[in-house]
Amino acid sequence: MSASSKSPTMRETSTDYTHPYRPRPVAAINRLAGLLGSDGGRLDAHAMVRAAEKQTGLTDFGPEFDVRPLEKLCESVANEARLTPVGLAITRGRLTSIMANRLRAEQLFKDHPEILEHEPTAPVVIAGLQRTGTTMLHRLLSAAPALRGLSSYEVLDPVPPSARRTKLLGRDPRLLQAKLAERALAYLAPDFFAIHPVEAESPEEEVMLLDYSFLSTVPEATLRVPSFSRWLEEQDQGPAYRYLRRLLKLLAWQRPEGRWVLKTPHHLEWFDTLLEVFPDAKIVHTHRDPLQTTASFCSMITHGRGVFSDSVDPLEVGRDWSDKVVRMITRAMDARDRHDPSHFLDVSYYDVMSDPMAQIARIYAFAGLDFDAATRAAMEAARQSSPQHRYGKHRYRLESFGLEAESLNARFAPYRERFAIPREDRR
Repeated sequence: MSASSKSPTMRETSTDYTHPYRPRPVAAINRLAGLLGSDGGRLDAHAMVRAAEKQTGLTDFGPEFDVRPLEKLCESVANEARLTPVGLAITRGRLTSIMANRLRAEQLFKDHPEILEHEPTAPVVIAGLQRTGTTMLHRLLSAAPALRGLSSYEVLDPVPPSARRTKLLGRDPRLLQAKLAERALAYLAPDFFAIHPVEAESPEEEVMLLDYSFLSTVPEATLRVPSFSRWLEEQDQGPAYRYLRRLLKLLAWQRPEGRWVLKTPHHLEWFDTLLEVFPDAKIVHTHRDPLQTTASFCSMITHGRGVFSDSVDPLEVGRDWSDKVVRMITRAMDARDRHDPSHFLDVSYYDVMSDPMAQIARIYAFAGLDFDAATRAAMEAARQSSPQHRYGKHRYRLESFGLEAESLNARFAPYRERFAIPREDRR
């Protein structure tokens, strides 16, 4: 075969975790800030609250808003995260935007009280560790007429723009904002984008909406904040889940297109709270060899931290996130023992990969939905339009994070036995 006829080599993610990718202009800004002795200052929760209030002209953050989780996060960032100046600026901007969006959402609830009548009914909730088929299932189910996923632009800003702004721009300005965010992430961190692509109009995780109460796992997935992470483990997630329900009403009011299909690994630790706030939820619990999911999780976390910091320790990530994975699956199993089995459907990653439509049919039956020809056609079209590894292949190995398969297997044994999960290296 001639050189010109060879297919292009697929891009693979880097495994040089201690040297995060940095575009030259961004690296130059960080260096210049260092030379000038300007690290961007500390995150100040109350200063960001005031900035959001000034930006919107509003002061009501709505029910159960508590600034203390944000204070705890800011303290952890200041003492532990080791952010670059650009990383700190991005973090400050994101947190301030969350509060500004919450202020605008609460004003909209006052202006349109009918929003609160849009109660979420029997949402289909996909909950599983990373790389267990959750993204494929989420995207396929979101393409169906009877179900409705959250789009990236909606989680970035759930509040609709004014008709005047939309008319002026010719489209929803949130789409433009999300497109910019998509391009920025692909520019700043092409490896992270390959692992978790964030596309403006594609389905995204509702963990971003749980973050509106500053009680989500978003910070620990992208920043080194161990004290915040430990604190979060013991907090009541009720306010975050109740505010998620409130925001889902707001989004359904804008686009009432069927039952919700949600997805995030965050739920694994909080099945009790999820079912308290969404008592009719239909939970799809996905499973795969936890050795594979742990390595993938660690790689994603390490690449995520590299967006914001030049100081990333993959061995520390391995220690912390192997513990985190064990805690997630243990809490999930314990919670399942307390609830009616009819709330849950177990789905194997291996079955999803071998015959995704058969598993979709199982999920539809579980949710009480009709899996008809039109639904199948919509999902097949979605499957063809979103091929695997479109942005590169995610490479990861346990050894890169100081982890050893056999010692981990001992910790995973109860989970593996309960759900009959095989070892991939022995299949």
